[in-house]
Amino acid sequence: MKEFRLKNDNAKIRYHDFPGEEIPIVFIHGLGCASSFDYPQVAAMLGLSQHRRLLVDLLGSGFSDKPEQCSYSVEAHAEYLEEFINYLDLGEFIIYGHSMGGAVSINLAARCESTLKGLILSEANLDSGGGFFSKKISSYSEQEYLNGGHSQIIHDCKKESNENWAESLLMSSPVAVYRESKSLIEGQCPSWRDVFYSLKVSKTFIFGRNSLPDPDLKELESKNIHIEIVDRAGHSMAWDNPEGLATAISAAIKLT
Repeated sequence: MKEFRLKNDNAKIRYHDFPGEEIPIVFIHGLGCASSFDYPQVAAMLGLSQHRRLLVDLLGSGFSDKPEQCSYSVEAHAEYLEEFINYLDLGEFIIYGHSMGGAVSINLAARCESTLKGLILSEANLDSGGGFFSKKISSYSEQEYLNGGHSQIIHDCKKESNENWAESLLMSSPVAVYRESKSLIEGQCPSWRDVFYSLKVSKTFIFGRNSLPDPDLKELESKNIHIEIVDRAGHSMAWDNPEGLATAISAAIKLT
């Protein structure tokens, strides 16, 4: 695992950098997750193994530092990731982002559009209001969440057999998870959806079959967004069907 020290945050992000001769793919994970946990199996699949693959743990998550002074907003993540991308000097590259990481990816894409070849999102946050878990987390005050809410969410996940996310949350900063959830609830203007639609790069949106029906399927198709569907998977498709997700990402890359 490699590390990169950020200038403004005086903190380090850590990432896997798997070699490959084809166009680089930057993987950005969702709320309370970590790319180092979610994506090694996906990245190792035959359709992606020829690419350089960068699996980034966001600040506050996985093996990256967890500075309490960070705002952990969607835009703050995009800002330091732009610094990281510039440091890597990738040339043309592709971004893959899941859930909250999809919102981060959209803002990062807008910052790096001149060298971005394609943006691939899986069940990304496109609008304010958050999802089931970000709403649940945001129902606490920050202090309440730190004092017991984070532990309660982990306990509930284990009880509901959501073991992977429970273990990821144990590796995550409660401060980061709370502030990220608030950022997803608040959204931004222009919305992530509007920014996504405006980008002049190849765009793909991936759904898990078990997440359908979803009204966004027709909406995104009407905006000429390419759609991929991963069978035998719901929202957590990297865990449910890593081979299927890799196949969907590979198909999206062929369109770039």
